[in-house]
Amino acid sequence: MRVLFINSVCGIRSTGRICTDLAEEYMKQGHEVRIAYGRETVPEKYKDIAVKIGSKSDVYSSVIRSRIFNNDGFNSISATKKFLEWAEKYDPDILWLHNLHGYYVNIDLLFKWIKSRPGMQVKWTLHDCWAFTGHCAHFTMAKCEKWKTGCFSCPQKSSYPKSIVFDRCGVNYRSKQKAFCGVENMTLITPSHWLRGLVKQSFLKEYKVDVVHNTIDREIFRYRESNFRQKYGLENKKIVLGVSTVWNETKGLGDYIRLPDLLNNDYKVVLVGVPEKLIKKLPGSILAFEKTNNTAELAEIYSAADVFINLTYEDNYPTVNLEAQACGTPCITYRTGGSPESVPPENVADTGNLDEIVVKIKEICEMKK
Repeated sequence: MRVLFINSVCGIRSTGRICTDLAEEYMKQGHEVRIAYGRETVPEKYKDIAVKIGSKSDVYSSVIRSRIFNNDGFNSISATKKFLEWAEKYDPDILWLHNLHGYYVNIDLLFKWIKSRPGMQVKWTLHDCWAFTGHCAHFTMAKCEKWKTGCFSCPQKSSYPKSIVFDRCGVNYRSKQKAFCGVENMTLITPSHWLRGLVKQSFLKEYKVDVVHNTIDREIFRYRESNFRQKYGLENKKIVLGVSTVWNETKGLGDYIRLPDLLNNDYKVVLVGVPEKLIKKLPGSILAFEKTNNTAELAEIYSAADVFINLTYEDNYPTVNLEAQACGTPCITYRTGGSPESVPPENVADTGNLDEIVVKIKEICEMKK
């Protein structure tokens, strides 16, 4: 059996690692697998199964057009045509879609090809809300519900996927509805019950929606001894850790910055995945590191921490919660999206209630002592 995955990245970040984990399971069962991706580099161990859609210049061109015309997902025409010629020859029995946004594939062409192959089993894991909105991947902070009836006058035009000129979210909404609906033999998969509930209120409600929580590699993410505390002079500190691939207000950056002022000198806030330019702007009370694709090193940092906190304001089912707990570190999170579904109820605080987060941090650190 031949299996084809499509995702924006391969083998890196949460969605890329989810794809490669699934691919490895299929390969263990003796199936042939390929992962088509659009952006960034692929770890060496997966290069034999990775198929690049387009080139860097194709992505840059798509980004520019999306900035102007607000049409992410409707560019990359030549790159998508070339990829679909390859896909037709590969002739997959199963097509498993993941993130289709990210300036690398034309969804109109892709779904016309999918609909031309009614015998192919199609799965689509939704990692956010982009599939059923006219623009955005998340709308929680904007408190926008226009996606239920048809997007217009987008309040988040300047957010990812950013547009600086036109607002065509209404056109995007109708184009997505036309492209995505009416696929035979397609099952949607959401990592959280929260997202499933949203899908069933959207134009995708015709499809069966299975909830399959994200999983992680427990061989990698497990308690690991390390010299992290000694290396950074944290032997006598209680480490409060945050990890993300993106750091902005939707991920609670402002709350992480305020947190040290609410804790005493016994605590140290450590952030991982922070861009170099942002590291220079953070207060000295925060110890910040750039992102690492070395998962074993990341597991060592999780293991060294006393408590992991996820102060996200928009999220689906974050794998960082799972990774931290697999390394033996308790996780505290806001009651945001599907984030509470992976932690004990007593470790969940109302979104934005930083005082409640502080109380829970101190309770956990006292119990650990």
